[in-house]
Amino acid sequence: MKLQRRRFLHLAAGVVAVPVLRRIAWAQAYPARPVRIIVGFAAGGSTDIIARLMGQWLSERLGQPFIIENRIGAASNIAAEAVVRSRPDGYTLFLAGSTNAINATLYEKLTFSFVRDMAPVASIMLTPLTMDVNTSVPVSTVPEFIAYAKANPGKLNMGSGGVGTPQHVAGELFKMLTGVNLVHVPYRGGAPAVADLLGGQLQVMFDVMPESIEYIRSGKLRPLAVTTTMRSEALPDTSALGDFVPSYQASVWWGVGAARNTPAEIIERLNKEINAALVDANMKTRLVALGGTLLPGTPADFGKLIAEDAEKWAKVVKFSGAKAE
Repeated sequence: MKLQRRRFLHLAAGVVAVPVLRRIAWAQAYPARPVRIIVGFAAGGSTDIIARLMGQWLSERLGQPFIIENRIGAASNIAAEAVVRSRPDGYTLFLAGSTNAINATLYEKLTFSFVRDMAPVASIMLTPLTMDVNTSVPVSTVPEFIAYAKANPGKLNMGSGGVGTPQHVAGELFKMLTGVNLVHVPYRGGAPAVADLLGGQLQVMFDVMPESIEYIRSGKLRPLAVTTTMRSEALPDTSALGDFVPSYQASVWWGVGAARNTPAEIIERLNKEINAALVDANMKTRLVALGGTLLPGTPADFGKLIAEDAEKWAKVVKFSGAKAE
């Protein structure tokens, strides 16, 4: 009787172990064919540049093409939904960003939950925005700007890449914490907004650093602050906005996500390879040149960042009354 029971337990353990061993073998064989990285924005922007750098790295490390596919529309919701609805096998990935955390509140009728349905794989980098003014605006510090804006309520135009973009909500957070009255002027993308800031149609913009840093370095835009509690290595002479508005902090981040229920072994393998990119000297140089701080970490670390950012921007979106266009 004991022998039969022992044999039964041995067979039962073997049955349980088979799926686990198959998953491990599957992960070890991954990827066996090309992998797509879906990007929700047009080619040439910050998100696309980061996706192509990481795609090239993963292709070289894992021996299969990582193909970048741009699916534009609805502030990257179309791309995000394509990934969360895809087969959870690691062959369809998403280059996620802080826009997706903002969209969780901005879009009231999404058919998916980014926080719930997107499995975090790995964070890549984080960069502050820059609070820039046209050189004709007679201020050179944040306190001077606040005083000038309060003396001219409703007369200063604040540009952004569109309703609900990081540029927009960063500006709304500034308005919420300082009580200034700035007129939001949304554009279809950051580049045309920066062009009008240079031309004087806009007076201020909270811009993504990769889009404005060269204009700052050339003196065509005047930076008042970076939107963090500490100075940025990319602009060491520019003050941190947190020095003047203590509770202010706004950053833009990027990372890789996959469909929920993607095998943990595949997520761990991708996480390992992405983290390896963040300590590679050449990759570090190329990413830091975009003005960012690299963010190596676990999938759980990235999941925590997403959840905290979604909660934070929900408050700002509700304060501003912003609605998706």
